[in-house]
Amino acid sequence: MVTGSKEMIRDINSHLVLETILNEGPISRASTASKLGLTKATISAIVTDLIDRKLVREIGSDDTSLGRKPILLEFCKENGHILSIDLGVDHITAFTSDLKGNDCGLKQFLNNYTRDNIINGLIYIISSRIEQLQKTPFGVVGISIGVHGVVNNNEITFAPYYDYVGLPIAERLTEHFGIPVIIENEANLSIIGENCFCYNVPNMIGVSVHSGLGVGIIIDNKLYTGFNGNAGEIGHTIINTDGRPCPCGNCGCLEQYASERAILNTYASIKNCSRVNIDDFMSAYNSGEKLAKDMVDEFIKYISIGINNILNIFNPDVIVINSSFTMYIPELHLRIKDQIKNRMNKYCNLVPSGLQDISILLGGACLIIRNYLGVTYLAPNSDFVV
Repeated sequence: MVTGSKEMIRDINSHLVLETILNEGPISRASTASKLGLTKATISAIVTDLIDRKLVREIGSDDTSLGRKPILLEFCKENGHILSIDLGVDHITAFTSDLKGNDCGLKQFLNNYTRDNIINGLIYIISSRIEQLQKTPFGVVGISIGVHGVVNNNEITFAPYYDYVGLPIAERLTEHFGIPVIIENEANLSIIGENCFCYNVPNMIGVSVHSGLGVGIIIDNKLYTGFNGNAGEIGHTIINTDGRPCPCGNCGCLEQYASERAILNTYASIKNCSRVNIDDFMSAYNSGEKLAKDMVDEFIKYISIGINNILNIFNPDVIVINSSFTMYIPELHLRIKDQIKNRMNKYCNLVPSGLQDISILLGGACLIIRNYLGVTYLAPNSDFVV
C-alpha cells in the first residue's frame, strides 16, 4: 500500500494536472478530471493555484451544443524561457525557446576559448542571449550545456578534444546568473531530444557521431548514464588492439576510425591538406571523387561494427544515428544496415536523426522544461520551428 502526506499527494496531483494541460490543452476542467480520475473539486482547487502562479490561464469556452459551455485552460508557455547550449569543439551554439519549444532563436559562436577563459566566454554568450528573455514573468528558468565528453555530478570528468575537465562551469554560471545550470553529455541530450520530439518509444539508443562517438541510452523511458556517467562511451570500445592511439589512453578505439573527426583527418592527411571541413568533403563526395567515396565506405564499415555491438548488448526498439554524413547522404543509414549481418539478432530498426544538428539543443530544452515544471512527459511539439 502506498501512503503519503496530504501535501505530497496534492503536489503529485498538481504536477499531473499541469502535465495534462501542457500536453493536451486547451482542455476543460471537466475533461482533465475525467482523464486523471480526480474529483472536480480537486481539479478546481489545483487549477486556481496554477492560474495564480501564472502557469495556466483560461482562454474561453469550448464549442459544444450541450448545456453550459466549459471554460478551456491553456499552459502559459510564453511566461518563461530556457537557454540550451551545445559546447562543441569548434563552435558553441546557443538556443532559446519558451516553455514549450516555441519562439525559438539560434546563434552560433566560434569556440576559441581555452581552459582559462571558457567560463568568461560562456558568461558573454549567455548574457548576449538572455537580456530580453528575463523580462518575462519567470525569466530564464534554466540553462543546459551539452558537452562532448563524460559528465558526472554536473561536472566534466573526461573530454578528449578540449581541456575543460574539472572546471566549475555549472557552479560559476549559476552564481553569476542566479539560474540553475545542468551540464550533460551531448549524446545523452541528443537521445532525450529524439525521444521527446521524434521517436517516442521506451527503449532506444542514439548513436552520436561528431568529434567523438558516443551513444545515449534510454531504457524503460529513463536515461541510463551508468555508475559515474561513463555509460554509452562506445567510441572507446576497442576494435583493434594494435590500432591508432586514443586520448582515452587505449589504442584502436572505435572513434579513431568512425568519428567525423577521424574520417576528415584521414582524408586530409591523404590529400596532404592541413584540414578539411565537412562541406569540402561532401563536395568532393558528390562530385564522384574516389577517395571521398572510399572514406564514406570506411565510415560505413566501422560504424556498422559499433551498431552490431549495440544490437547484441541492448536489443533496443530503435537505434537513431546522428552524424553529418547521414545528414548529407540521406540513404546512408540503409547502407549501414545492409552491412550488419547478424543472424542472431535480425531485428534492427536503424533510423536517421529527426532533429539532426539541433538534437543536442532540443534535448537540453526538454530536460530543463521537465525539471522546471516537474513533469515526466513532454509531448512532441509539431509547431516547433527554429
